[in-house]
Amino acid sequence: MIAVIAKLPVKPGSEAAFEAAFLEMAAAVRENEPGNHLYELCKGEDGYTVMELYADDAALEAHRNSEHFKAGGPKLGPHLAGRPEITRLDVVR
Repeated sequence: MIAVIAKLPVKPGSEAAFEAAFLEMAAAVRENEPGNHLYELCKGEDGYTVMELYADDAALEAHRNSEHFKAGGPKLGPHLAGRPEITRLDVVR
């Protein structure tokens, strides 16, 4: 199993639009990706973090190649203040 943590720097004043665009994409992930077990947007003092969990490399690759993920980039991009910081982790069981 693979975990991904993505920290997303959002422009001040763009929070509501960013959240709406992200939640739309997250719903599509949940509906169309059986290999995805978690895809949640979280907000804390240091901004936004996405927590993701995939069954395997194939599921992660399917996510990256999905139409909804590709379509989400242009919707999220205008609201980002920089590049996301992505951390990939292997789940220990």
